[in-house]
Amino acid sequence: MSKSLKVVKNSLPKGAKMEDVIKYFKRRSVATHKVDCVNWPEYPYKPRVSFKIAHNGDEIFLQFKVVERGVRGTFEYDYGSEPWKDSCVEFFMIPNLAKPDYYNIEMTCIGHGTFACGPDRDHRHNFDDSVISRIRRVASLGSKRVVKEKGRQCWSLTMAIPFDIYGLDGAAVSGKAMLANFYKCGDDMPVPHYVTWNPIGCPNPDYHRPEYFGEIVFE
Repeated sequence: MSKSLKVVKNSLPKGAKMEDVIKYFKRRSVATHKVDCVNWPEYPYKPRVSFKIAHNGDEIFLQFKVVERGVRGTFEYDYGSEPWKDSCVEFFMIPNLAKPDYYNIEMTCIGHGTFACGPDRDHRHNFDDSVISRIRRVASLGSKRVVKEKGRQCWSLTMAIPFDIYGLDGAAVSGKAMLANFYKCGDDMPVPHYVTWNPIGCPNPDYHRPEYFGEIVFE
């Protein structure tokens, strides 16, 4: 059964400072959602992952919090990086239900990553730095390389994502439903893992499965 959540509209101004976005997410009234579905028994490890999401009619605000065994962030650049190999969180969304294209943001624990769109895994358009740079980010671990193989590691990543990079008019999204999923992975981590917000029913790890997206409704 697919999950559903509401993306609350807040009163943060256009171009709000990231420190104010982070402060907003500290409010207990902002719903916390867990990324805790283990879909593939051969990858049983489940780090503690949650996210909060909101919008202000101009940007989507998204914050992931992670507690995991070890941490890895090796890419200090965006375009051409391979964030899924590191401590990585991901947000996939179909902004227009009349079209098959979905968009994927994949970011490491140090806030570097990729942004792409297309109808499936094999047909993606990877946006370059001129677009990716518009996704504002603050990583609690900073932006420089970090690798810790052992121990309990805690980190967060907060993003402000402009609606227009999805081809959306943010002023017109209120009341609209879209499809999305939220992920945590780490292919080259000491313990590889693949956990999701909405369950995925395919036999092998594959996040490029829009048929398993859940519903997000914009207030």
